[in-house]
Amino acid sequence: MNGFKLIIFDCDGVLVDSERLANQVFASILQRECGLSFSQDDMFDTFVGHSSTQCMEIIADILGKEPPNNLETLYKTEITAALAQDVVAVRGIEKALAEISAPFCVASSGSHEKMRITLGKTNLLSTFAGNIFSTSDVRRGKPSPDIYLHAAANMGNVPPKQCLVIEDSPLGVQGAVAAGMTVFGYAELMKAHSLTQAGAHHLFKDMANLAHEILSFQR
Repeated sequence: MNGFKLIIFDCDGVLVDSERLANQVFASILQRECGLSFSQDDMFDTFVGHSSTQCMEIIADILGKEPPNNLETLYKTEITAALAQDVVAVRGIEKALAEISAPFCVASSGSHEKMRITLGKTNLLSTFAGNIFSTSDVRRGKPSPDIYLHAAANMGNVPPKQCLVIEDSPLGVQGAVAAGMTVFGYAELMKAHSLTQAGAHHLFKDMANLAHEILSFQR
């Protein structure tokens, strides 16, 4: 498909519309447990694309001390419960997947458990069965390239130059660029300039139009 032999999707914010919901819940936890106040924009700028462990490290830096011992547990349990009940698929993703002729997979900072919940709730789990990869599978999370190289290796040792990554966070874009892959930044929620600054080769806002975006991309 326009020379790409593999399409690698991030999960949160790209396949499932989870970022808004997860950040609303996390902001509430931070206010309640740490006395920290974050707007939705602040949450996106500070936490999107990070694993739960990385989020705890960020909070420790902000507080100047270790966060409450139960904070990561609350983060996981309350966000998981909210997603299991209310998460929906990103608008247009079903059309996009149906029109893509190249093999595709998921490479996410989220855990396998979280993806089973969100992809299951949105009826996308079977579409990606056997092709789901988490940063828990590799040594380093995003923005390191490990997860993308791991996904490409497990999808048939596809060379990085033949991989296209669909990401919605600057961290994810940085990692995919570091892996030597082409990156499309999905800018429906994330600020476009932050994806461009991270190195995205192309930006788009309508997921339903993804196949056309791929075919018309000038490599």
